[in-house]
Amino acid sequence: MKPTQRFIRLLLAALSWPAASVAFAQGLLVPQAPPAAPQDTLTRAATSVGIKRCLPAITRLSSLTVQGSRSHDVLLDWDRKRPDAGPVFSLIGMEFPNAGVAASITAIPDDSGACTVSAERISVAPFTCASVGQQELASYKMTRLLPNYAVYTDEKEPTSSVSLIDSPPGCLIIRRYVEYGWRDPAAVPGAAPATAAGQPPKKR
Repeated sequence: MKPTQRFIRLLLAALSWPAASVAFAQGLLVPQAPPAAPQDTLTRAATSVGIKRCLPAITRLSSLTVQGSRSHDVLLDWDRKRPDAGPVFSLIGMEFPNAGVAASITAIPDDSGACTVSAERISVAPFTCASVGQQELASYKMTRLLPNYAVYTDEKEPTSSVSLIDSPPGCLIIRRYVEYGWRDPAAVPGAAPATAAGQPPKKR
């Protein structure tokens, strides 16, 4: 699998968390096909301030992030002097039928024309972290950093992680993904077609 194809597949896996109890019921790591996304506020905001180089990555991430939400809005920080050459930081708040969810998306362009991107999606499940880990992350490697904080990783996705933090009576879930040197598949000559942005990952 080419790096660009792998990146799109991992973006889908990293950013397809449904909200709270719906997430656990449908499967934390293998979400079902999401409904149509609302208008993407982050892409619109980034475009309005002159961000172009990393806009394709921002659009892919943000459109996946807000899928299924009733509404969302964004807090955007960027380099006012060099909007298209500096880093972009965003915090997205989303309203789902049963819960609120937060996500952060960061994009940093480099001199080669590529972008370093990171995305985190933060939600709360109404279950203990132990039950989430046992039922949904059994095949992942668990590293306990604190008595109430465990990180789960999969060797197939070395730049992706799931953090579970006990927050009684629920569990704080942080899904994180980082990619260095990302390039828009549409701009790479001879690149294979990328997976459609709205298509969920296949079950393992």
